[in-house]
Amino acid sequence: MRTSGAISVFAEITAQYRGLSLDDSRYEPYFALAEELDIPVGVHLGEGPPGGAHLLGDSGSPSKYRVRLGSPLQLEDVLIKHPRLRIYVMHYASPFVDEMIAMLYSHPQLYVDIAQNDWGFPRAHFYSQLKRLIDAGFEERILFGSDQMIWPKTIEVAIRTIERAPFLSAKQKRDIFYNNASRFLRISDEQKAQDHRDQASDTR
Repeated sequence: MRTSGAISVFAEITAQYRGLSLDDSRYEPYFALAEELDIPVGVHLGEGPPGGAHLLGDSGSPSKYRVRLGSPLQLEDVLIKHPRLRIYVMHYASPFVDEMIAMLYSHPQLYVDIAQNDWGFPRAHFYSQLKRLIDAGFEERILFGSDQMIWPKTIEVAIRTIERAPFLSAKQKRDIFYNNASRFLRISDEQKAQDHRDQASDTR
């Protein structure tokens, strides 16, 4: 439980792969408990694997993944019902960027991450989507991620993708890499100080 420190983040909720919307009543107890215990929640929205709707699902059954279930608009009622719920949308619900911007504007407790998109798509495509989020004013609600799973080298690609983004300032890069997550996850001053010491040691 949160009170014992056993759980710090509840993720990844993959309703989309089960053919479900996140506002389905089956998820309500989890969101309610996460809000009560102040546990941040990460949800998958957006693209799945290439051809995901045609791949086999659990036990060889037809895939339940549906593109339409990637829309972040399904979170509207969840966030209205749970205004203190800290939630981040993995993959920023790509390609539904306009819908994601509308949700970020209306729900200040909502964040996004850029995991997998920062290495799994053509860089020009990813940059155009990231720039739209930045230009809309949400540079302080974007979290770095890799979603590397079994390809550790992709972390290096993801880092370089952000480091080389020509439209990001040094501050925006630092926010995406660390500061935004530090704020969202409410990392303690002690842990932040240790993180900075570790970084300084790694760069020597």
